[in-house]
Amino acid sequence: MTVYVLVSGPFTGGWVWEETASRLRAAGSEAYPVTLPGIGGPRSAGGPAVDLETHIEHLVRLIDGIRTPRVVLVGHGYGLHPVVGAADRRPERVARIVSLDTGLPEDGEAAARSVPDPEARARLANGDGDGHGGGGDGARTDGAGPGGPGTGADHGWLSPPEPGAWSRWGSTEGVPAEALERLDRLAAPQSVRTLTQPLRLTGAAAGLPTTGVLCTANGSNVDLVQMLVDSGPPRFRALADDRIRFVDLATGHWPMLSAPGELAEVLRRAAAGEGHRVTASGRTHERPTHLLPFLLDVPEVPRERRGRIDLHLPCGPGAPAGGAPRRPDAERPRPAVVFVHGGPVAPDQRPTPRDTPFLLGYARYAASLGAIGVTLDHRLHGLADFALAAEDLAEAVALVRADPRVDADRIALWFFSAGGLLAADWLAAPPPWLRCLAASYPALAPLPGWGAVESRFRPADVVGTAGGPAIVLTRAGREHPAFAATVEEFLAASGRNGAEVETVDVPHGRHSFELLDPTEESRACVERAMRSVLGHLRD
Repeated sequence: MTVYVLVSGPFTGGWVWEETASRLRAAGSEAYPVTLPGIGGPRSAGGPAVDLETHIEHLVRLIDGIRTPRVVLVGHGYGLHPVVGAADRRPERVARIVSLDTGLPEDGEAAARSVPDPEARARLANGDGDGHGGGGDGARTDGAGPGGPGTGADHGWLSPPEPGAWSRWGSTEGVPAEALERLDRLAAPQSVRTLTQPLRLTGAAAGLPTTGVLCTANGSNVDLVQMLVDSGPPRFRALADDRIRFVDLATGHWPMLSAPGELAEVLRRAAAGEGHRVTASGRTHERPTHLLPFLLDVPEVPRERRGRIDLHLPCGPGAPAGGAPRRPDAERPRPAVVFVHGGPVAPDQRPTPRDTPFLLGYARYAASLGAIGVTLDHRLHGLADFALAAEDLAEAVALVRADPRVDADRIALWFFSAGGLLAADWLAAPPPWLRCLAASYPALAPLPGWGAVESRFRPADVVGTAGGPAIVLTRAGREHPAFAATVEEFLAASGRNGAEVETVDVPHGRHSFELLDPTEESRACVERAMRSVLGHLRD
């Protein structure tokens, strides 16, 4: 007999699982819907001392009290943090972990980092004191910071969403009106420290079988996971592990309310080890995607490092050939192209983006054609970090323009992948010296389910509204539909607002085609895009 332990996200308790649990029991299984300690505020907890460790210990005691040798732990939203923590303490008692529309947390990660509601994230940041909702043992629970009933962190407790605002925490597609009304009525405050305390793991549960249930109406699906494994940040390569399976579920972020029967069947399949295994390509096995060589053979050029940026400098006409040391050309100020990587990128990734063959290749290529190529390491480490990354980009551009070797009136910005969202600021208020804005296989609006991204970062909403620079857009013909949809939205808005966009199409290219598809077609398109960008800088 299969035993399920069901742990829900913030503000909710075991009641949210009632219909799913009854269906699991009707099919011959046992189900334990969990209400974690402290759900309901200080009165239910005896004070504001409830934290993530409190919830992990509660689950460990529950597991210890179940006679069946092994259980299936199901975590939804925040609930996955204590689930993974309990599995780390009792790995021998866990048959499988099921992450329900939630990414698996890592050691040292606090749940606040992935809170999708930007306002709630800001309140948690204020209460935690680290400025961005991250983890730290110094979270304040004394009511410091914004608060008040129904507004946020109140005496160490985070209030649930107001009626009608649950979609800020995940898609409510498919949830009946009466279920939403019950959610409004029964939701209770969540201890801030449960969200800000870092998850501490020993690694004991690292080898446990895991199933990711992807709620497609909230923006996740197996195809997107495959794309991330093939061309995304290196940390996603772990999703191709043989112990991990994925199942799509066609509903929003609250399947226990919108599709309880379908969820029960999916959990049954997960417990049986069914589901789709994401596989890494042969090339990905040979070398991580971000370390694959650039598709063009470009010469090395002098490079100078200044804080977060590197300047790749063109050389004079008399420079020796054959890779010998060359002298930077100091004859006149040169235009500059700032290359902006995507992400999120793990803060401990090595090499960092500016030292990868990809950005080195683009910057050297620009320098070989007479411009100054600029690479940048910005702090897009999670979906909540676009404001930090935007700050880093603005500082980098100011530093570049202040360099006497740079023509401060001839600057281009070139964005890649999810870094495309950072283009919004520059399209909303374009400076006169920004001559060209380029984007390759970009996200130009937050993808479905990216509720953690602030509304400010929507290039599709602002393109053409304030005039602006020339735009060069490179599209991958085999792009993931979620990314492609944002590009189409952007192009439609460009047409309505009179913004001219030059499109460079790579019909057979995938996301990150420069690394994954180093074909003649891809090379020709990179060359065309670069020459177009530099042409706008020289106009």
